[in-house]
Amino acid sequence: MRRPSLLPRLARSGPRAAPPPLVTTALLVALTACSSTASREAGGESSEGAVDTGAAEVSGVQIATVTGDSIDVRVEQGGDEVLETLANPNEFGADRTFLVERDEGLWLEVLLPVRPNGTTGWVRSDEVTLTSTDYRVEVDVSEFAFTVLEGEEEVRSGVIGTGESETPTPEGRYYFTELLQPPDPEGPYGVYAFGLSGFSESLETFAGGPGQLAVHGTNDESALGQRVSHGCVRVSNEDITWMAENLPIGTPVEISA
Repeated sequence: MRRPSLLPRLARSGPRAAPPPLVTTALLVALTACSSTASREAGGESSEGAVDTGAAEVSGVQIATVTGDSIDVRVEQGGDEVLETLANPNEFGADRTFLVERDEGLWLEVLLPVRPNGTTGWVRSDEVTLTSTDYRVEVDVSEFAFTVLEGEEEVRSGVIGTGESETPTPEGRYYFTELLQPPDPEGPYGVYAFGLSGFSESLETFAGGPGQLAVHGTNDESALGQRVSHGCVRVSNEDITWMAENLPIGTPVEISA
């Protein structure tokens, strides 16, 4: 069981915004597989993790949680053209959440959980609730390591497993979209799995799912420090449990080589 690593369909769990609520369904089959379709990519380089909060004083990054049954994501701030209409809750039963890249008051530019990776769009601020977190996760694929920071303080680090050479873990800026609890805690996804907002760039689909990336536990910790997955990031069960207890949905995850 060395390669199952794209999120199949998992179970629900949940998040300072608070740690996430758990999704516990049989959805852990296809979390990581990916490719690119023609979606509009906006503002990838202008974000760089910094949130323009306008007049508001915000610590860390902002997380937007949709309040209605769905939300229209616009191509431009205040524009009429709809880039995506996304249902709430999402396909895993978790509250639809976005990482805010820019706050313009009535409108928010948000990172989207769609292809291609890095796509952003605009949502109305009165259609979401805003929370914030000082946490972020940095993943260094070449060093097989992750670091969790709270502000500038390192609070957790550990060894990871990454994608194999033909299905590499793609670099980029992502965020946690749901916390899932696999039906078998001794299976290849370990005790918890966080879905990521990004997708494999090598696989269109995986195990019946869209090739969504994930950060998850493992039943084979001897494989950590190696390229063993379809693109997901594997960590120890102890590390993923700590993350599940401390990191909210919406926490930014930056993957670099």
